[in-house]
Amino acid sequence: MIGEKYSKAVATNMVIANMIGTGIFTAIGYQVMNDAIPDPSTILVIWLVGGVFSLCGAFAYSEVASCVNRSGGEYSFLSELYHPLLGFLSGWISMVVGFSAAIAALGLAIGEYFLPLIGLPRTCVVSFFWTELPIQKLVALSAIIIIALVHIKGVKFGGVFQNYITAFKLILIGLIIVIPFIYFGYEPSNISFIPTERTSDTILSSAFAGSLVWVMFSYSGWNASTYILGNLENPKKTLPFSLIFGTLVVTVIYLLLNFVFMYVATFEELEGQLDVGNIVMQKVLGENAAVIVSGTFSFALLSGLSAMMIAGPRVAEEIGKDFRLFKLLSKQNSKGTPVAAIIFLASISCFLVIFSSFKEMIEYIGITLTIFSLLTVFGVFIIRKKRIKNVLGIKCLGYPFTPLLFIVLSLWMLYYFISQDPVKIIWCLITIVPGIVIYYWSKR
Repeated sequence: MIGEKYSKAVATNMVIANMIGTGIFTAIGYQVMNDAIPDPSTILVIWLVGGVFSLCGAFAYSEVASCVNRSGGEYSFLSELYHPLLGFLSGWISMVVGFSAAIAALGLAIGEYFLPLIGLPRTCVVSFFWTELPIQKLVALSAIIIIALVHIKGVKFGGVFQNYITAFKLILIGLIIVIPFIYFGYEPSNISFIPTERTSDTILSSAFAGSLVWVMFSYSGWNASTYILGNLENPKKTLPFSLIFGTLVVTVIYLLLNFVFMYVATFEELEGQLDVGNIVMQKVLGENAAVIVSGTFSFALLSGLSAMMIAGPRVAEEIGKDFRLFKLLSKQNSKGTPVAAIIFLASISCFLVIFSSFKEMIEYIGITLTIFSLLTVFGVFIIRKKRIKNVLGIKCLGYPFTPLLFIVLSLWMLYYFISQDPVKIIWCLITIVPGIVIYYWSKR
């Protein structure tokens, strides 16, 4: 059965929507602190560096995906290049934590942004079966269920929705970038962006390296279209275009947004803020208008949730094709939609919304994603050494320097997290062990 396919526009919008989440509106609140990198030029440089490293990863993933030529992302790549067990562990963690936790975290962010629009305090709770839930979590659950239903309806329908909701997000971000320069009813920060001696000192400091970790979190998602490789129209052209063009677009957006944040607000106004977009819009337009922007942005964040609901179930679907225990997840309807996989992922995401916190999920996601992305990028060297057939003919641009740059940064990020909190590695192992047991049990 030949199902519907995702177009180049949908694949590119998936990458853009996956990348642009809440990170860009949170990171600068920490970067301007005195013990971080409180220099305007340095902040712009670090976001440019994040974009370059993401491009290095996109270049490598293009060749790996071209050789493996299968949906599923890291699950398929690591299974083919290393061992089926490693691939299964990657897919297992993606199913139970990677995508589901990311969807849950984004759902919670949508709830936080939505509250000002309906005028309810953060302390408001509602009865939910046997427990009481904060209103933010109820909004998150509603968003996840609605998006799941959208994509259950079909590939084409979900693809059109993804295009429109991503366009809506980009228009909103465009307004945030433009409005401060056409509306003059506020006092700008008058910050100078000209590099100084302090700029070079800050770039070479350990604080720059620490801040880069959080910048890379904001760039995560540049590999989104590799998860639906088998469902792409003309993958030879669509895959590299979506990865590279999508990453370039987001890099430009991130640079412009950070420039606007610092142009409008002083470092004192930005310091420690988790919702910089609202702070900036409130200063430019006033409190009432900022409330509307906040509520509108909660709808815009649905694009990221939608993109993950496209990619995540394809991992579960590929696992279902290879393991009888998960066979149900591989079932598609007549429109090429893995309905059971979508329901499975949405159910886990809802469970995490109810029982976990935003911060816990984000920190755990960072470690697991870094490990499997590093191994995938290293796969380029395995492909070249073993001369594995390149099915689609896509090559890694800048080889071997671009994958090496990505690997070095990934190793440093892992070192940073382990040195800051070694307990996180224990939690990673706790998640991996059941995966190993299930892998061998399912092969009996």
